[in-house]
Amino acid sequence: MTSPFEEGPSSWTGPALTEDMVRRAEETLGVRLPRSYVELMYQQNGGVLKNSCYPTDFRTSWAADHFGVDVIMGIGHEEGIDAQSAELISEWDYPDVGVVIGVTPMAGPDTVMLDYSESGADGEPVVAYVGEDRTPRRVADSFEEFMNGLVPCETYEDEDEGE
Repeated sequence: MTSPFEEGPSSWTGPALTEDMVRRAEETLGVRLPRSYVELMYQQNGGVLKNSCYPTDFRTSWAADHFGVDVIMGIGHEEGIDAQSAELISEWDYPDVGVVIGVTPMAGPDTVMLDYSESGADGEPVVAYVGEDRTPRRVADSFEEFMNGLVPCETYEDEDEGE
C-alpha cells in the first residue's frame, strides 16, 4: 500500500506508534478509534496528505463541490488527536460528535471529524465535514472510505479561480 502522506519530515508526524499510545489516546478521547485509522498511523503517525481534496455533493466553506484537508492528525504527540481534538472542539465551537482528525487549509473555521453520533463510542464512526455553520455533514461511511476518496486538488483548480 502506498502512503497517502507526502514524503519528508513534518511537524504533523509523530513518533512511531505503539499499542500503549493507541490505548492512552482511546482512553483520553473516550472512543474506540477505527481500525483503518490506527493501521494507517502505524505506517506513519500523521502527516501532510498528497491528495488533499474531497468531493462533496454540497457547498462547503471551501467550494461548491469539495473541500481541502491538508493533514491527517496522528496519535500521542503534541499535534496528535489526543492532545488537540478536545481543545479544537472547544476553541472553534465544533459540534461535540467525536474526534477532530483533519486540518483544512483554513485551519479552524472548518474541519474533518470522526463522527460517533450514530455509532456510539465503541462503534465505527462516519467521517464528517464541519463547515462554518458547525453542522456535521457525512462525507464517508468510514475512515477507509474517506481516505480512498481523496483526490488531487488540481482536479478543481480551474473551478476555484473565480471563487
